[in-house]
Amino acid sequence: MGNCLTSSSPNDVSKKKKALPIETAFRLPSPLPEWPPGEGFASGTIDLGGIHVCQCDIASSTKVWATHEGGPGNLGASFFEPSSIPDGYYMLGCYAQPNNRSLSGCVLAAKDDSSDDSLLKQPLDYTLVWSSESLKIKQDGIGYIWLPVAPQGYKAVGHVVTNTNAKPSLEKTCCVRSDFTDESETYTWIWGPGKDVNANEINFFSSRPVNRGTRDMGVCVGTFVATNSALACLKNVKSNLSCMPNPGQIETLFQAYSPWIYFHPKETYLPSSVTWFFENGALLYTKGEESKPVPVEQTGSNLPQGGSNDGMYWLDLPVDEANKERVKKGDLQNSQVYLHVKPMLGATYSDIAIWVFYPFNGPAKAKVELIDIPLGKIGEHVGDWEHVTLRISNFNGELHGMYFSEHSGGSWVDASDLEFQGGNKPCTYSSLHGHAMYSKPGLVLQGSGGIGIRNDTAKSKVVMDTGRQFSLVAAEYLGSTVVEPPWLNYLRKWGPNISYDLADEIKKVEKILPGKLKTAFEKFVNGLPNEVLGEEGPTGPKVKRNWDGDEI
Repeated sequence: MGNCLTSSSPNDVSKKKKALPIETAFRLPSPLPEWPPGEGFASGTIDLGGIHVCQCDIASSTKVWATHEGGPGNLGASFFEPSSIPDGYYMLGCYAQPNNRSLSGCVLAAKDDSSDDSLLKQPLDYTLVWSSESLKIKQDGIGYIWLPVAPQGYKAVGHVVTNTNAKPSLEKTCCVRSDFTDESETYTWIWGPGKDVNANEINFFSSRPVNRGTRDMGVCVGTFVATNSALACLKNVKSNLSCMPNPGQIETLFQAYSPWIYFHPKETYLPSSVTWFFENGALLYTKGEESKPVPVEQTGSNLPQGGSNDGMYWLDLPVDEANKERVKKGDLQNSQVYLHVKPMLGATYSDIAIWVFYPFNGPAKAKVELIDIPLGKIGEHVGDWEHVTLRISNFNGELHGMYFSEHSGGSWVDASDLEFQGGNKPCTYSSLHGHAMYSKPGLVLQGSGGIGIRNDTAKSKVVMDTGRQFSLVAAEYLGSTVVEPPWLNYLRKWGPNISYDLADEIKKVEKILPGKLKTAFEKFVNGLPNEVLGEEGPTGPKVKRNWDGDEI
């Protein structure tokens, strides 16, 4: 078994006093729980319809080559060959990651389980696509990147890395029959030569399927791709989703990974359950009959079902001012989160989207260089839906990463970069008034050039343990086992369109700005989407693009 943390190269430059992050292998803080019995979830292997695949842990793989400059943080990258491959399985390609984060990740190995052994074939040859031989950079020896030459009707899904110029053995890896592959694209940057190197040098990226959604069957292999090469990804051609978790397994998964959501100590507008919102006076309005709003039933059973967001219906707060202000503030004690579980990346992962409902989204605050400015009504709206998503490996039930929604965007954070508390539960930070989700506390400025919307987060005593009260509201792959509540299929607006004059609001703010900043501020605000401005009533979870698709 190779040692992934050392290198015996004579040009080893790892004598630096400060250890690189990659020299520490990431492990979740606590052991995985014992999963309830089921069909194929967490069984170690997944059948893609004749090709069986398993995950090879990179922490027990062999480091082949490393560079110590270039790439994220200018710390270089390391390249590994999986060495803990089970009998009967074959390597599909090597793994690489930047040195600026803990060693974490996996790469798939494959076994041909078809009757005629026609799904995997050895390459015919290798093409050298790149070598570090001419680079004057800090590196462990010299790295060579090879592309397998696939037989006709087959495709390569990974590169092979060596530290000599001799071609790899043809038995080193396998190519995959074309009908078991899908189109892939570059994703996160792994490494590229330093800024003093010829700008035409290639870069290396992780890869992912181009088409990603609940019905898309492309599978991430975990290999890297050079920008001068074309690689495919795997495809799950099997019709059933037996590797997905059953209801009992979902509950155990969520109890293991249920996030803590920390609210800013000055937060006024907290979450509530949907039921609490309805029971405390939420009203349904119909276009043309605005004078006759109807109280919403406890489960939303009298809400219009299906259809489209056509502007005919919307929800709003109670009419009387006292109740309106009370409901705006939510009720953290009576809040809960709503889970949507869906297959991703060819059902090799389960995504658990965790939806949080807020009766009201508060006003925004801008930062204009050194000046902080309240934005009046800008940013306010009724009925705020926010979410985070856990991505869990269906091979073993391990948390792979977490998505944090941030207004109209968001970002994935690798499990190795999360903050954990109370075992394997990630910490989430909700921004003041706007409720955008972040993995770390502090200020995130939404803008550029020193002008933007403030997203302030902090760890306070106001915290939500999402595992305390949650409800599984959707898991389409389980069929009729999960009954969706009526409010989930209300596809119209959860709040009215805010009627205020944006130009007037901007003028109020500009009164306290120095002249040179007024034009820049006005240009910034006018460029914000209506969702951020709060001018449009927000829609519920099922209308969001990520309901059937990937997060980004």
